[in-house]
Amino acid sequence: MSSTQIDNGSANSAEAKKADMRMNEKKCSWASNMTNSPTVIVMIGLPARGKTYMSKKLTRYLNWIGVPTKVFNLGVYRREAVRAYKSYDFFRHDNEEAMKIRKRCALVALQDVKAYLLVEGGQIAVFDATNTTRERRDLILAFVKENAFKVFFVESVCDDPEVIAANILEVKVSSPDYPERHRERVMGDFLKRIECYKVTYQPLDPDDYDKDLSFIKVMNVGRRFLVNRVQDYIQSKIVYYLMNIHVHSHSIYLCRHGESDHNVEGRIGGDSELSPRGKQFAHALRDFIEEHELSDLKVWTSQLRRTIQTAEELAVPYEQWKILNEIDAGVCEEMTYEMIENAFPEEFALRDQDKYHYRYPGGESYQDLVQRLEPVIMELERQGNVLVICHQAVMRCLLAYFLDKSAEDLPYMKCPLHTILKLTPVAYGCKVEMFYLNVEAVNTHRDRPLDKIPRDSALIHRRNSYTPLSSHDQVKRPRLYSAGNQPWLPLAPTPSALMPEGRQSQPRTGSSCLSPCAKEATLTVQKKLVAVFASE
Repeated sequence: MSSTQIDNGSANSAEAKKADMRMNEKKCSWASNMTNSPTVIVMIGLPARGKTYMSKKLTRYLNWIGVPTKVFNLGVYRREAVRAYKSYDFFRHDNEEAMKIRKRCALVALQDVKAYLLVEGGQIAVFDATNTTRERRDLILAFVKENAFKVFFVESVCDDPEVIAANILEVKVSSPDYPERHRERVMGDFLKRIECYKVTYQPLDPDDYDKDLSFIKVMNVGRRFLVNRVQDYIQSKIVYYLMNIHVHSHSIYLCRHGESDHNVEGRIGGDSELSPRGKQFAHALRDFIEEHELSDLKVWTSQLRRTIQTAEELAVPYEQWKILNEIDAGVCEEMTYEMIENAFPEEFALRDQDKYHYRYPGGESYQDLVQRLEPVIMELERQGNVLVICHQAVMRCLLAYFLDKSAEDLPYMKCPLHTILKLTPVAYGCKVEMFYLNVEAVNTHRDRPLDKIPRDSALIHRRNSYTPLSSHDQVKRPRLYSAGNQPWLPLAPTPSALMPEGRQSQPRTGSSCLSPCAKEATLTVQKKLVAVFASE
């Protein structure tokens, strides 16, 4: 536990400095546009109602879409303050000493929330505790008002004894409060703990006392919802997500298409067909489904041929999703990395410098791809067993959500060809199983570069996804270079040189000095530019 003590003297100036740092950091993320002030999400509910489950999932989702979020679980603070848990007596409302300890822990946790939101660059803090009394919630409301935070309450209500019992056995038996792991004793003590909270529990009152608060009530694990006074975009995103997650037993199978002709040639993007080994993998995938008796399996593909050809071999119905298409490499489509490095050395270096935020000229970044794939995540949360046949960048983005990977790590996750990943959601995470189908394929993974770009390089000032394309002209044409930077292909013909006769200016000369790789890359770009002008 890391508590933060705030003094009135020199700490104020230090805090102001750090706040300035935080504002500078926020400028580097599109997520800062989602909310104009930090938000505290306050969980409410009796024990064993799934509050921590929802807190962790919501935090994972918000971080994935680019909103810095952190959970502050009050149980962790309480265990730090009281090393040895004895029994449910600690939670009795008439245990004055314990009540003082619990309130003190709450105050320390709120100070950590403040430090996270004002100093460490966080945008959303999830205060994961029971918060079952109006007195405690009023204390939180005073705290957020004092610090000019927004607040959104999430109350989990459940009266289904089977759900409660299942939650206790699945999660609480392994809690640090019960090192002996004795199922019957844990169940007995925890049920008595719940009764202690029931004595003072005051649910949110949407008709009177709490009518002006922003909140959502989740009833019986998502069977019903009550939403009150959603006030901004980020709160609507929270509601949207919570209304889509379902607690049910299912597995998600992720794999890439079979090896394609472009994979063999080392080219990225495009819409090539399967190689002979790729077709062999498609047959092996069908055998895998039959062997594991996945009769109720839904199959999703992109709208590119290599995923469709893989699914066709399964002899089962499948759905095509355009948003599952591979990341758009723009003018670099169907080029090898060697071609890109020779033709666009600055672009190649920029991508290695910040692969997540880098946007291909005329194409997409990983950050763009995450936003595109959000509807897929929502559907995967709602569905039963699903097999998603997709592409390397797409699979990385989906995996990063389920495995809670950072934006820095996401673009370097290993997703080899001809390998299936089975993801099974468990209490507070995801169980991963890997199946290699014994069909050889090329390795398309590029490792993270080590200190390849000096941190003081001028390249760091190049525009990327932090500042989205703004004009119609920029969106329509492939971007060859940014304002303020010289073209990095001075020997290539200018766009005007590629216009029909009568509209062109004098082309540049000297292209014969290009290397064979650069010539091929330049020709590819020229063809794409011709296509752009032809469409006009």
